[in-house]
Amino acid sequence: MVRWPSTLRWRLTLWYIVLLGVPLIAFALGGYYLFERTLYERTDRFIGDALTAFSREVGAERRAASGAMSAMQTTANEVRFRDLHIAILDSAHRVVAMTPPQPGPTRDEPPTDDAWLVRALAGRNLDNPQVLTVPRADGDYRVISTPLIVTGERFGLTGTYGLSDIDEMLARMRQVFIVVLPLLIICAATGGYFVTTRSLAPVSLMAARAAEISTANLQERLPVGGSEELVKLARVVNDLLDRLEASFALQRQFMADASHELRTPTTILRTEADVTLAQTHRSEEDYRTSISVMRDAAQRLGRIVDDLFLLVRTDAGHLVPRRDALYLEDIVDSATRGVRPVAAQRGVHVELRELVEAPFEGDADQLGRLLLNLLDNAIKHSPEGGTVDVALTRGNGAVAISVVDQGEGIPADARARVFERFFRVDDARSDGERASIPGAGLGLAIARRIAELHGGRLEVVESRPGRTEFRLTLPVS
Repeated sequence: MVRWPSTLRWRLTLWYIVLLGVPLIAFALGGYYLFERTLYERTDRFIGDALTAFSREVGAERRAASGAMSAMQTTANEVRFRDLHIAILDSAHRVVAMTPPQPGPTRDEPPTDDAWLVRALAGRNLDNPQVLTVPRADGDYRVISTPLIVTGERFGLTGTYGLSDIDEMLARMRQVFIVVLPLLIICAATGGYFVTTRSLAPVSLMAARAAEISTANLQERLPVGGSEELVKLARVVNDLLDRLEASFALQRQFMADASHELRTPTTILRTEADVTLAQTHRSEEDYRTSISVMRDAAQRLGRIVDDLFLLVRTDAGHLVPRRDALYLEDIVDSATRGVRPVAAQRGVHVELRELVEAPFEGDADQLGRLLLNLLDNAIKHSPEGGTVDVALTRGNGAVAISVVDQGEGIPADARARVFERFFRVDDARSDGERASIPGAGLGLAIARRIAELHGGRLEVVESRPGRTEFRLTLPVS
């Protein structure tokens, strides 16, 4: 069983051969058939014209001759056509007159005996025109018979013409086709293979270059060249490599930041445990203090791990929010009341300034976590005695939840990065007397991702010393 080639180069070459070879063969067959038909039609026309002229001569001779037989024989002896043998047969298929052999060399002198002609026309009605090709050992002959009426008697006037020249010409034409067609197909195959190889050379170069690219050299790019399609393919692949390089860079940065954030609580846990175990006798108060430190570090470690797990699920597309009917004003009110005790410990007031009815379809748990992250971020960056304002408004087919704090503000060059993972601007938003604000820098990243999952957006609307506003906008029907 012949298998279709697996390489694109040979497939294109074969298609090139088929698309060129089939029309060539069809043209050759059509041309051969048309040429053969034309030759036979010219031969038949020549024989027919000759028999018509012979019939007229028989009629003219009959007026001068004593009888029909004499007129036909006289005409047969006197009227001759080169390479054409004429015979007259009666109703019993007997030859009554025929042209004698022509003197000198002739091209296709038909046989002068009447037996083969009688056998060829046996069983045929000579009253009707007959056209047939009679094969013989010395070649084929074209025989045309037309009715001839002389003095009321019906005869069959036949003309016989040799086809050896036509057969020789057709055979020579077949030989030319047999030689030329394979050569043309071979030339087409060679040209197709060369053109295909040249056209696919940039693809092979791109494949070789792509095989050399790994995580160690993601900055390499494919060569852009060749046809418009190959240029477009190279650019698409290069764009893919750009995205892969950016993704790997983010992944490396993410791993580095995560390792850095996880190292602090784990170091505290290990150090505190080593110090506790190093002392033989410690008071209960010391143990409680050490355990409290380790508990706080473990809680921070747990929060970081939970946040990382949530972000990983979100990136993988596994975090799909539920579409439950809920009221956003209930979630805003619950989140505001939930953070007030924590805010009070830091000397910050949380005020709910405006609240409207806002039915929505979404995940209450995720939206609650989003608001808690925003409120926690605002409380952390508010000065002691400051106020965090919360408002829920509605208009233009959307609801907006605003969280405003009175911190030092976000520098202009850092506003575009506040939603990046592990990015923090503590130094810019804290006063000089406060210590570094705790946190891993994942809260705002998680909040924006939850907003996007609900078809909304989270953005920094305004940020200056004494006022920073984050606004969550959600579409509602």
